[in-house]
Amino acid sequence: MRFLVLFFSLVFTVFGLEINLSSTDIQNGKSVFVELKKEKNVEFLNVVMGKESYKVFEHPTDASKLYTFIPISYYEKPEIKELKVEYKIFGKKNSSFMMLEIKDGNYKKETITVSSDKVNPKDEAIIKRTQKEYKEAIDIYNTVTPKSYINSKFILPLDTKITSEFGKARVYNGALKSYHGGTDFRAKTPLPIKCVNDGKVVLVSDRFYAGNSVVVDHGHGVYSCYFHLSKFKVKNGEMVKKGQILGLSGSTGRITGPHLHFGIRLGGMQVDPMQFIEVANKNLFKKRLSSKAVK
Repeated sequence: MRFLVLFFSLVFTVFGLEINLSSTDIQNGKSVFVELKKEKNVEFLNVVMGKESYKVFEHPTDASKLYTFIPISYYEKPEIKELKVEYKIFGKKNSSFMMLEIKDGNYKKETITVSSDKVNPKDEAIIKRTQKEYKEAIDIYNTVTPKSYINSKFILPLDTKITSEFGKARVYNGALKSYHGGTDFRAKTPLPIKCVNDGKVVLVSDRFYAGNSVVVDHGHGVYSCYFHLSKFKVKNGEMVKKGQILGLSGSTGRITGPHLHFGIRLGGMQVDPMQFIEVANKNLFKKRLSSKAVK
């Protein structure tokens, strides 16, 4: 059976199920927080958007709730999307539907000039290297650790000026190649880079494009990324705490000058790290009134 739950300026109550969204309209490249209140005889399974399904997890600070994050792809076009909440009630599978409006982020373009061999490498060994590094990273980002290491608010890795925001279209040497998948922090001299939350180090590697890189798994499909480092301070497999120094900023990889590239991967997708931190801190660690949805 299909039950439609509309979340715009009104609150609908259907059969006592409480389903909360951090926002009902969201730009491409951003994150949406979904919160579900536990109910007797109801087993929540997944939240589905399009072809992607996201598992729901135990809320880290509220035992009466479950939650998940929905990453909105940078490539999503403006439209009304359907979020489907799948659950079992009295053992029978059921679902409720919510409408989410995707808006255009209107991201700006950014022109960058780098060595041509960093834009279109021709060397066979470099091509194989970048393909291997890409597969290694994607395999990590697509792994959802069932345990969460997060038990307090996220912090920023650096307290310096942001020099390039998430989402800018990247024009390398006159050719549109990609978009900026993270946030760049100024770091003209080597600065200590802090881990944004508790987690497990799952990648410490020198990579062709990202340079010296550290990736931390925070559990539940959330990964933080720290690129272009000059020095490592942690090892692969190490458990780290929020605020722990992961390395020093630098200018390794495809880069025009020293800085920190900081990113967040959510459900395998790159999302705006600053917006993710804001949404996570507000919704995971702050009590708020719930909206009610009814079946």
